[in-house]
Amino acid sequence: MTGFKNIDVTELQAMLAAGRICLVDVRTDAEIARGYINGAMKLPLHLLPMRLHELDAKVPTVFYCQMGGRSAQAAAFSAAQGFTEAYNLQGGITAWARSGGPITA
Repeated sequence: MTGFKNIDVTELQAMLAAGRICLVDVRTDAEIARGYINGAMKLPLHLLPMRLHELDAKVPTVFYCQMGGRSAQAAAFSAAQGFTEAYNLQGGITAWARSGGPITA
């Protein structure tokens, strides 16, 4: 059992529209500089163990990266640390952009 759930772009859009979630971009600063999903917290994967305490474990948390691999690691790590609603955006920001989701520069 992974402890987190993979979601697609449609599910993320529904979660964002419904209200209170925490969206976390785990890409590098250089990747984030090329664009990110509006409202996302920037928290590079390598800093997650040191900064996980900044997130609220009781709030649904969606992690994303470029394609979904690093964010799956982040979701698994956060779930292992007690996050009950940890999610990974499958396909990452690439899938988001392909679906027409807005990217903030």
